[in-house]
Amino acid sequence: MAGRPLSLFGKSCAVLRLRRGKKVQSGDLREGLAVPAERSLWKFMQMFCHTRMFLRVRRIHKFHFLQVIVMGLALSVLMVCWDSLLEAGRDYHYDFINSSLMVTRQEAQRFANHQYLINHQQKCSDEDVLLLLFVKSSPANFDRRKAIRATWGNEMYVETQLGVKTKVLFALGVSPHPHPRRNREVQRQVLRENQRYGDLIQQDFIDTFYNLTIKLLLQIHWKHAHCRHARFLMSADDDIFIHTPNLIRYLQDTARAGARNFWVGRVQYRTAPVRQKESKYYVPPEMYPWPIYPDYTAGAAYVMSGDVASRIYRASLRLNASLHIDDVFMGLCAAAAGVAPRPHYFFSGEGRSPNHTCLHSQMITSHGHVEDVRQLWDEVAAAEAQKQAPGLLGRIYCSLVKLGLLCRPLYNGFSCRMTTLF
Repeated sequence: MAGRPLSLFGKSCAVLRLRRGKKVQSGDLREGLAVPAERSLWKFMQMFCHTRMFLRVRRIHKFHFLQVIVMGLALSVLMVCWDSLLEAGRDYHYDFINSSLMVTRQEAQRFANHQYLINHQQKCSDEDVLLLLFVKSSPANFDRRKAIRATWGNEMYVETQLGVKTKVLFALGVSPHPHPRRNREVQRQVLRENQRYGDLIQQDFIDTFYNLTIKLLLQIHWKHAHCRHARFLMSADDDIFIHTPNLIRYLQDTARAGARNFWVGRVQYRTAPVRQKESKYYVPPEMYPWPIYPDYTAGAAYVMSGDVASRIYRASLRLNASLHIDDVFMGLCAAAAGVAPRPHYFFSGEGRSPNHTCLHSQMITSHGHVEDVRQLWDEVAAAEAQKQAPGLLGRIYCSLVKLGLLCRPLYNGFSCRMTTLF
């Protein structure tokens, strides 16, 4: 019986029977209710009916709200686990190396044996070198090189503050400017720069996008010839930022663990060749007939151990280096040498990485920094000087910040996954 009055009230929203037995529609109730008690009943009925309608609408809204929440959670899980799904997915097992890529040793030497215009064979004469860092730079990028020397590429800072020896060199070709007079002026400035700093390695190939593989060979062959004892080799673009203290600590830990077969960076999984001829990434099927490339690390920044560098060097002596996409060629050499890349989730992708102090404690490289490289370095150096661990609230705050920064749709900087968020 307790539920009966509510049921009757519900039915009375459309039709109400008054004491006199007259059936009155809800629109006529104001005229039929003369007694104050009946007026009160009318107000109560109005409120009751409106409440029922509101609750009915709210139920629908709650249902849709739950749908949105569930879909959001599912997308978040997918975003966080996407890299893991790619890693765990079945890899293609093509024989990536066949006669279309293999060349004779003499033909391979044609790509690698460019004449040195500037060389420093004794640059790496120290025995105890943890890292040989090559920065790929264009001849006219004087300001970028100057900023790197003053910030993350400062060898003296690494030796005095971090206690290890690194060697930083800039890999250059010759100026590609269409006017010879401008090229001669750029080359004169490059020679003066080299006299002052002594950290340029230059060969006589034209420094363009289509010769990046030749620049990769410069780095690999120079290490083999002049710095074979360095524990690690790193290749980096001149528009990235490297958190040198984090990098050095990471490599020290890796070296203590006896690193071999070590090749890390932002891994590109199962990337398809570009077949549109208007693209600068175009690769004709005659050169590369397969539908995917072997896994490789993005060319902006990656690190390999000394044994891997030696194996890449030997593989490069057998492969056709006319494939101009340097990071793909690196992947082909690695596939021929039996080396697979490992992902490091704080090597950034092609997207510009956000600058926030919550990311500084973990980041290794950050892409797209030219104008603000000095500001970033000042922030990193200040944080290193203080070096205090955040408390519980600080860790929770930073996890929420990273969730908002890294888990945005279509963001291609640091990976959105559990290891980067917490």
